[in-house]
Amino acid sequence: MSGTPGRLLTLLSLLQARRDWPGQLLAERLGVSARTVRRDVDRLRELGYPVAAAKGPDGGYRLAAGQDLPPLLFDDDQAVALVVALRTTAGAGGPLGEAAERALATVGQVLPSRLRHRVEALADVVVVPGDGPAVAMDVLLAVGAAVRAREVLRLRHRDATRRVEPHHLLHRRGRWYLLAWDLDRDDWRTYRLDGVEPLVPTGPRFVPRPVPGGDPAALVEARFKGSTVRDAWPVAGQVVLRRPAAELAPFVGDGTLVDLGDGRSRLSLGSWSWVALAAAVGRFDADVEDVSPAALRTAFAVLAERSRRAAGT
Repeated sequence: MSGTPGRLLTLLSLLQARRDWPGQLLAERLGVSARTVRRDVDRLRELGYPVAAAKGPDGGYRLAAGQDLPPLLFDDDQAVALVVALRTTAGAGGPLGEAAERALATVGQVLPSRLRHRVEALADVVVVPGDGPAVAMDVLLAVGAAVRAREVLRLRHRDATRRVEPHHLLHRRGRWYLLAWDLDRDDWRTYRLDGVEPLVPTGPRFVPRPVPGGDPAALVEARFKGSTVRDAWPVAGQVVLRRPAAELAPFVGDGTLVDLGDGRSRLSLGSWSWVALAAAVGRFDADVEDVSPAALRTAFAVLAERSRRAAGT
C-alpha cells in the first residue's frame, strides 16, 4: 500500500512500537517533512487514535492508551509476520499451538487479498515440533504475570517449594524456561516450566537484579553447558580424526572441523568435562591422533579404563 494511506499505517505501527517518538526521527523514518508528520498525526486523530504531542524544539508524539482506541491495524509486513509467527507456534503443538491455530484461522478470514499470495508462498513450510512436553497455559500465564509484576514467586519443584525472584521467560528448543534468582540458594537458577507448579499467593515485589553478562539467553545457554556465566564450554580440545571432513560435518554440532586432506580432519570441540569430551570424540567412530591438551589425553585413559571394566575384561 503506497501514498498517504500506506504512510498512515506505517506511522501508526511506529507509534505502537515504542512509547515516545521525536518528531524529527519520525520524519526521517517516513521519508517526509516534519510538517507532513504533523498533518498525518492530525489525520490519525480524526480517525480516533489518541496521539499526544509534546511542544518545543525537541517535541514528539505518543500514542496514548485508552478504551476508545480504534481497532488495531497492521501494515503489510506486520500482517505477514503475524501469520508466519502464528503458523510456527501452531506447528509446535501444545496449548499455545492450539490457540495459535484458532488465531490463524481468525486472521486468515480478514487478511486482505493483496497479502494472500505472500502468505500462501509460505504455506508449505514445515515446522518441526520441539521435543519438549507441553506447558499448561495457566502455568505460563501465572509465571509470566509474576515476571511482569516483579513479584516473588513460590514454585513447587520436584516435591519441594522454592522461593524465587522471576526475571525472564525463555523458549529454547521446544521448551519453556524461567530464569530466576533462587532466594534459598542465593544464586541464579533455570526452571523448566513443564516441571513446576506456581503457588498462590505471590510474594512481595522485588528489585530486578542485573543478569550476569547482561544477556539472559546467553546465561541460560551457559548453564546448559555447565558454565556459570560465559556462554562457552568449560573445557575444549583438539584432535585429528582419520576420516574425511565431509563424512564428519553433519555431526559436529557447535564444534569446528578442518579438512587436512589424505582422509584426515582436525576437530575442535567443547564439553562440560574432560571425560565427557573424550566420549564425545569417540562418537565419530574414527581413529584418533594428535590429541591436545594433555588433560584430554588423560581423559581418554580414564575413559578407556571405564570401557574395559564395562566390557567385563
